[in-house]
Amino acid sequence: MDKRRPGLLSLIKRDKYLLLMFAPIFVFYFVFMYLPMPGILIAFKDFTPGKGLWGSEWVGLKWFIQFVDSIYFWRLLRNTFLLAFYPLVFGFSIPILFAVCIVEIKNKAFKRFAQTVTYLPHFISTVVIAGIVINFLSPTDGIVNHFIAKLGMEKINFMMEPGWFRTIFTSSEIWQSFGFSSIIYISAILSIDPEMYDSGKIDGVNKFQELWHLTLPSIKPTIVILLLLSLGGLMSVGFEKVYLLYNASTYENADVLSTYVYRMGIEGQNFGLATAIGLFNSLITFILVFAANTLTRRATDMSLW
Repeated sequence: MDKRRPGLLSLIKRDKYLLLMFAPIFVFYFVFMYLPMPGILIAFKDFTPGKGLWGSEWVGLKWFIQFVDSIYFWRLLRNTFLLAFYPLVFGFSIPILFAVCIVEIKNKAFKRFAQTVTYLPHFISTVVIAGIVINFLSPTDGIVNHFIAKLGMEKINFMMEPGWFRTIFTSSEIWQSFGFSSIIYISAILSIDPEMYDSGKIDGVNKFQELWHLTLPSIKPTIVILLLLSLGGLMSVGFEKVYLLYNASTYENADVLSTYVYRMGIEGQNFGLATAIGLFNSLITFILVFAANTLTRRATDMSLW
């Protein structure tokens, strides 16, 4: 019996339709993720467009040292971490609880309505979301300040107060993402063997015990993987929403690494410094993912690799 492995051409012929489906993804990542990698050298050069990447003067770690010595270094690091950490802490469990509630709803019409309403914000443009937030919190005709005035209190200019920015950003992030994020958990819960629930009912467990001792342990691998992926993006706060919501008066609590890179690189034309900050951010992200994966593997025997 011939046990030789099929050749490369045979595999390509066999999986040609799958490869065609994968081709656009491969092209996208190759063009936009791998081809630009030589641009990392800009972080170590005094880059000027006229001289090009290879003709610009090599300056070593000049831009990294300048950034670390900057008065904005700790502020940017703190804001980036907190604006990513708050949605993770306050919002990570909400999709899980929502998924449990959706599965328990027996009325199909109401279930579809609840899912549609909560999924919808995910598909709305960030520009529109930012516009809704700004309009709702407007100090003149915003609905929130309207209710505050009705209660006899003084109106608040939310978008100009640095102390309110993190609350606004975190709340809008959770509202926009929790419904769509619950889809994976709903699928994981529905894949649990129904006989396990039947056995629990025979043993007399209540809904809370069923959730704590059956549902959550069964979807634990899904929770761990999604948590690791969330930690991987901890330092990658969405530039678009921060840029659309912040202003000069809220820089103290709103300015993050990505917005600072934009101001230095696009507005300030300091490409070397902007690239160095971006590379620094990527390095911190890699360390966080590697550390989180190692700790999770030791604690739960589950990891990404």
